[in-house]
Amino acid sequence: MSQHDTPLVVAPGAGEVIEVGGIEHLFKLTGQQTAGRLAVEEFRLAPGAMGARPHVHRAHDEYFYVTSGELMIHDGVGEQIVTTGSLVAALRGSAHGFRNAGDIVVHGLTMFTPAGYENYFRDVHAAVAGGAVLSEELLVAHRSRFDTVSL
Repeated sequence: MSQHDTPLVVAPGAGEVIEVGGIEHLFKLTGQQTAGRLAVEEFRLAPGAMGARPHVHRAHDEYFYVTSGELMIHDGVGEQIVTTGSLVAALRGSAHGFRNAGDIVVHGLTMFTPAGYENYFRDVHAAVAGGAVLSEELLVAHRSRFDTVSL
């Protein structure tokens, strides 16, 4: 039986937790589990936290689905608030960024296709855990390894 003969079920709360800069990422599916097709994470963004400054992905698409709260999305030109139930599709080449401009935690799902960008979060977390300072320079350096350009 191959690894894809039966559905993969991930229980509530199960997955790989990565915390970086006020964001809790719970990766429910990674590229390793999906043969590189898709990665899915639940995220929690603390009040006032910057999720990501504007950037562009050249090698993958990123989708955000807000499950509770209000997420401030930067679309490369300006910002707009997206509310519970909203979906944002940041397709390859589209400028985007996000933050929590409110005073309550924002919960949502992010999907990456193809998978692989979850390794960016692992790498940043490992660098900070190893004593590096979480700075824009650190993020830019790690993003560039994943065909992502900071704006």
